Amino acid sequence: MKLAKSVVWAVLAAVLGTAASTGAADTAVTVKGYVLDSACAFTKDLKKPISKECALACAKAGSALVILADDGTIYWPIADTTPASGQNAKLLPFAGDKVMVSGRVYDRGGSKAMVIAKIEAAK
Repeated sequence: MKLAKSVVWAVLAAVLGTAASTGAADTAVTVKGYVLDSACAFTKDLKKPISKECALACAKAGSALVILADDGTIYWPIADTTPASGQNAKLLPFAGDKVMVSGRVYDRGGSKAMVIAKIEAAK
């Protein structure tokens, strides 16, 4: 019985340690880039949105908005709540615009996601 408990605790510690290592960055990250439709970011290889109207139309049709950083990195906006919530409402006022956004970044399997702490129009 004692051995079984030890094994359970060892497995639990390993799982929690792995989860923690794929967690958030220790500090807030600030990124400058465009808010645009996720499908266009990938399928059209855009460097910036086609237009504000296009980004708004795609978002209103249900497509997720993402942040395309100046260096080409795409950040998926996510919530840090459970259950999670979509982030389009937060990004909709900036659709098609260049922004400065800061928050915690998560990196998993080559994808980057950000819990947005602050977003404002870029100067």
